[in-house]
Amino acid sequence: MAEQFVDVSISDMSNCLRHIVLLLGLITATNFLNSEPAQAERVKDIASIGGVRTNQLVGYGIVVGLAGSGDGGAGITLQSMQTMVARFGIVTEVEDLNASNAAAVMVTTDLKPFMKPGQTIDITVSTLVGAQSLKGGTLLMTPLLGADGETYAIAQGNLVVGGLGASGEDGSSLTVNVPTVGRIPKGATVERVVPSTFLTSKNIMVNLHQGDFSTANSLADAVNDIFGKDVALAIDANSIRVTAPVDPSQRVSFVSLLESIEVKTAEPPARVIVNSRTGTIVISGQVMVKPAAVSQGSLAIRIDENVGSIPGAALVSNGDQVVSLPTGQVAEIQESEIEIIEEAAQSFIIDEGVNLSTLVDSINQVGATTSDLVAILEALREAGALSAELIII
Repeated sequence: MAEQFVDVSISDMSNCLRHIVLLLGLITATNFLNSEPAQAERVKDIASIGGVRTNQLVGYGIVVGLAGSGDGGAGITLQSMQTMVARFGIVTEVEDLNASNAAAVMVTTDLKPFMKPGQTIDITVSTLVGAQSLKGGTLLMTPLLGADGETYAIAQGNLVVGGLGASGEDGSSLTVNVPTVGRIPKGATVERVVPSTFLTSKNIMVNLHQGDFSTANSLADAVNDIFGKDVALAIDANSIRVTAPVDPSQRVSFVSLLESIEVKTAEPPARVIVNSRTGTIVISGQVMVKPAAVSQGSLAIRIDENVGSIPGAALVSNGDQVVSLPTGQVAEIQESEIEIIEEAAQSFIIDEGVNLSTLVDSINQVGATTSDLVAILEALREAGALSAELIII
């Protein structure tokens, strides 16, 4: 029997091996994801991919068609209107224009990553000068610029305003919500692609939302368990460098798997965040308090002002002077009574190993106010009895 040979090129073998490796990675990733504990978090929830970001755009434009609620005689609006009509070959003076039905506005939006020319995005329009309302207005063609000064989108369209404002001739006014800000759904068309290093760089940088050495190390270990040794390397508490395929289609599949990996994050550091203006207290992590004794009390000062009268032919003391009043006249005298009330101090002892939530409940039970609670927490930190970072905003 004659032997048969199959001619297989090196490129075909390379492509076959590449697909086999990718398939094995998919199988391994699926098994790994199914075996992770429920409390683990996905990479996409705790980190972002370097180079994949949103860019802010801003532009200056004019809204027309307002029912008398525009900028009026504002100079910047009149100059803008003069420049706009000049583009259409109309020559006019600023004195001949009236901006009661027009308003100078700023247009803002966020350009999502990888958006292509022709796609549309929502925009927000806000008054710049003195317009009372943008209701019923139309935004004229407005270029939206990036931080580099280049135009990335063009905006135009009819505004949707959720607010309402009305005023009377006597000066009274009524405003519901904010009529000076409006939106145009899909009101801007993308004209330029934002350059990205996602497909051109050799490595992918995974940046944690909250930098933590333990979480960064756990993420790198999880990636290496799936894709092989030394694929991921934690370079600091915030960034993990990952070696990714160069081929665009394979890189997209690789990042899709990477974002779906579940990582067991580290325990957050113990923090106590206090908003001294609103009295809000947020406790994160296992905040423990060391043994301490707390005594809390307060002083109250009460001042009563009384006005009395003295008939004539009497002596009236005015500081160091004594004045004799004639008969028939009445003198008014001011009497002030000042009283200091000291409330009994509330004391309690903190046992070893008590967490902060139990401590806060104990402080509230003795009738301490929010300002007292903040003062007690600050004192505990200074005494070294509060095992947490105290942040006051």
